[in-house]
Amino acid sequence: MLNLIKEVYQNYFEIASTITAAMIIIVAYLLDKAFFLQACAMCILTRYIFGLVLLSSISTYFVKNKFGYVLIAISSVIGIFVTSKQIYIQNLALEDLAQLSGCGMPFHTMVDYFGILEAISRTLQGGPSCAEDGMRFIFNFAEWAFIFFLIYLFLSITKLLKS
Repeated sequence: MLNLIKEVYQNYFEIASTITAAMIIIVAYLLDKAFFLQACAMCILTRYIFGLVLLSSISTYFVKNKFGYVLIAISSVIGIFVTSKQIYIQNLALEDLAQLSGCGMPFHTMVDYFGILEAISRTLQGGPSCAEDGMRFIFNFAEWAFIFFLIYLFLSITKLLKS
């Protein structure tokens, strides 16, 4: 099993990270539909960041240069920032949570009304809807995303240093 993991990492890292990022986006969407969940703005933003990892990984596979690993690392750092902010919000006390007013509407609605930059800014301020756990399998979506972004970051940096 370790030999398989080593083989995938050494020869197919870009494809593996592309597939895992795509699967995370697909599974999150399907879980929303299957369990009638409404993803908060920060969860939607996290999915877009997984899309960035996906695009960075697939471009690295085709271009084969060090800059691709830098793009994967940057996307991962952005994802770590967003998911750590959401985990922080999920652990706030009720009094502190009531003070948040950043994302009171769905992400796409904020983009329509305020533009993409203002929508991202409001989303990063957080709101009470971002504090909901939603569905949980050992960890919630934000915690799993945080773990995956850490893995992408660590592996892309090691690939960058070895190439």
